[in-house]
Amino acid sequence: MAVSRIRDLSSLSEHRVGSFFEPGNELATAISEFEYRVSQRNMAVKISQLFREGGQSLVEAGTGIGKTLAYLVPAVLSGQRVVISTGTKNLQEQLFYKDIPLLRKAMKIPFKACLMKGRGNYLCLTRYAQFSAQPAFTVFEEAHHFKALQDWSQVTKTGDNAEIQDVPENLHFWKYISSRSENCTGKDCSEFERCYITKLRQQAADSDIVIVNHHLLFADLMVREGSYGEVIPDYDYVVLDEAHQIEDVATQYFGLVVSSMHVEELVRDIDTLCGTHSFSRTLSKVRLQLRRFSDVSKQMFGSYVKKEERYRLSPDRITKEQSQLHHMFVQELSIVRDSLEEISNPDEVSVALVQRIDELFVDLKTILEVDDVAFVSWCERRQHSVVFRSSPIQIAPLLKEMLLSRKRSVVMTSATLSVEGSFNYMSERLGVSFQACELFPSPFDYQRQAMFYIPKHIAAPADRGYRLQAVGEIEALLAASRGRAFVLFTSFANMHSVRNSISEDFPYPILVQGDLPRSSLLTKFKKTPNAVLFATSSFWEGVDVMGQQLSCVIIDKLPFAFPGDPLTSARIDFIESSSANAFETYQVPMAVLSLKQGLGRLIRSTTDRGVVALLDSRITNKAYGQRFLASLPPYRLTHDREEVVRFLTEGCENLGGVV
Repeated sequence: MAVSRIRDLSSLSEHRVGSFFEPGNELATAISEFEYRVSQRNMAVKISQLFREGGQSLVEAGTGIGKTLAYLVPAVLSGQRVVISTGTKNLQEQLFYKDIPLLRKAMKIPFKACLMKGRGNYLCLTRYAQFSAQPAFTVFEEAHHFKALQDWSQVTKTGDNAEIQDVPENLHFWKYISSRSENCTGKDCSEFERCYITKLRQQAADSDIVIVNHHLLFADLMVREGSYGEVIPDYDYVVLDEAHQIEDVATQYFGLVVSSMHVEELVRDIDTLCGTHSFSRTLSKVRLQLRRFSDVSKQMFGSYVKKEERYRLSPDRITKEQSQLHHMFVQELSIVRDSLEEISNPDEVSVALVQRIDELFVDLKTILEVDDVAFVSWCERRQHSVVFRSSPIQIAPLLKEMLLSRKRSVVMTSATLSVEGSFNYMSERLGVSFQACELFPSPFDYQRQAMFYIPKHIAAPADRGYRLQAVGEIEALLAASRGRAFVLFTSFANMHSVRNSISEDFPYPILVQGDLPRSSLLTKFKKTPNAVLFATSSFWEGVDVMGQQLSCVIIDKLPFAFPGDPLTSARIDFIESSSANAFETYQVPMAVLSLKQGLGRLIRSTTDRGVVALLDSRITNKAYGQRFLASLPPYRLTHDREEVVRFLTEGCENLGGVV
């Protein structure tokens, strides 16, 4: 049962909160490397005010402020249950395993904290038992990892797959044994009391600080709208860290999705039911029908495969063949559903499968047939799946309805929320009044620590000569920095094109995104002297490499979203339907925030030093370029590569034996 809390926020006075951050006080005593930062103190005071008085705010915390302590101290002092939502599991774990223990040591205030990840991270005892009885590995090479998982299952107390050692990330068979919501039967499950999700919810209900990620937070908001019951215990105070990600995550959860992979998993789960239950006479015909349905499903999804990876869907764009296949899909699956309903004394698994089929019917019909001006339907082709989506064009109204209006205090914080010092763009996207927003500057000395290089002579990205000139700039910069660099691209195509053009006798090791899992690639970069990492959007944020190992960040071009992307084009159309300029009010600000994230990979501490380079002359010769420059930290700007070489050479003088 959740503990009832009396709302006494007297401990959140400006003096009480601010004193924790003063030199010689609690935090400085407990944390050996603690540095007094006025922005950190002021941010903590701002958040404590929001907790006391209620309301919502966007809070930009410049890189290096130490924003996690700035919001955790008021959260602990409040005595209320506060949900902290982060952008990544890595940040969740940093908060729980590093920052929370430091606060316990420093503040000497008793409080309970809980780490909650998405359901898919936890082992399902029921599905694991079923899989163990008849293991079926669709990726045969994974079979030898199952023994390690079996050994772990005997000792784990949490069921969190992050505990499993010496096995690859993203095991394909994990989805067959994890606690995914579509397979959960709740209190009807025979393992309900032993269930790791049940225990996690009980722990969270007894906690003061509940650390989640954005995906779990928004999944919980959607669950509360339905009949399944909440995942996160009730709360009135929430801090959303890495808040620049919120629009993308909310768009995903406020919409609908149906994929060929989801349908294949449904078929597999029904087939498993048929093979493991005593009422096999009734279900024997289901297996035969499943094969017919599976064939039709492949035809239907296959009819949507085009050269484009993503494209918009609408009733008037669906062909006669696709419409017929959709009808056959529904017809064949209805027969399977009716057969499941005919089971006498059905168990909780068969009941859950019928419910999944019903939801599939509704979602697919909505995506393919309903023409709602507030939503855009689109198709995405992935390596192993075809995905149908329906996404809201605006999330602000939904965010207000489902989160902002229901919580006493909502704090959204990130290092990248403002454009030209203004919060107008993000406040409109997220539905928070810009008058409630505040910017706390970074303590870093960017003029001394970093140089920003923009080659004016380089061709525009759309020109034929651009790639060859870009390769020349990249090779020259990497020679000056002796490797030790990120080269970040706006697309995989650009990345591979440049990588293939780099000289064969290039003297430094090059790592390329896709060759290894993301975490393994980052670890290898940190451990490999003079390494160069070629990567795309997933490395533009949430990556910290401090010290001389990363001394140069090169970005190929301004990160404008592709205007032909279904969601982007729908939002452009919506904005222009109200006679506004979508390029100025949407496309440019979105690209500004992305560029701030990418360039922000370089300076992560007061001792970091290096060069950020943008190989896109549009930032200097287009009118909108000034908006980018006005939004970035005050780097020392140069257009002279020789000046860059001198700056980097000075930085290499203390590298000793590194060559």
